[in-house]
Amino acid sequence: MSETKTAVVLGASGSVGKALIDELLRRGSFGPVVTLVRRSLPEQVEAAKVAGVELREVVVPTMTSEALEAATLAALGECDGDVVGLSVLGVGGGTAKLSLAEHRAIDVELNVAFARALRASGKVRHHALMSAVGADATASETGSGAAGMSRYNRVKGEAEEGVKAEGPDTVSIFRPGMIIGSQHTPWLLEKVLPVFSFLTPARFRSISVEQIAKAMVAASESPPTSSGVLHYPEMMALNG
Repeated sequence: MSETKTAVVLGASGSVGKALIDELLRRGSFGPVVTLVRRSLPEQVEAAKVAGVELREVVVPTMTSEALEAATLAALGECDGDVVGLSVLGVGGGTAKLSLAEHRAIDVELNVAFARALRASGKVRHHALMSAVGADATASETGSGAAGMSRYNRVKGEAEEGVKAEGPDTVSIFRPGMIIGSQHTPWLLEKVLPVFSFLTPARFRSISVEQIAKAMVAASESPPTSSGVLHYPEMMALNG
């Protein structure tokens, strides 16, 4: 077990984010848990009370990169000891409807602002970032921005590169494939894909929100000494 005591989370309102908070509260290895959110999430506050874990919500109603960076730095200023960062922030469904600039404003700019604040605080030893399988900062910017397509992969890759460049020294990048349990994953795919998992290359296999959360928390409890990329096999290994 590491000496880390505080977990700072970005993206707590999404499907993976909710699973991540549930896992942090279930394990009880971090306290306080600090969340950066656009609006209060009363169900998480109540769950933390039941679990006996301190949850500090930092509401950032206008989630610009500047506002998020300032709010994160302020929150970290009130944290004692070592801290880890965890981000599962990203556009869920509808990426094909966004312009490249709109997609970057969320997935890249907000994640980089958060990572930059983690580094500037001088308290963060490890940052866990959820990206996506196929992320590639050199992929084409043209075409559809739908999940798995080149423009989508480009944005995810840019987010990874930005976080590594401006965030804490050690960054663990989690690249899930199709996410089971996400509100944006079609239910039919959730049922069909696991059946054919034996035909799917390991890194592209579907994975549940709970499995992603367990892997990210496990990596944060015992942070690695160097940055790395984790696909399905590595995430499942962390699930125990």
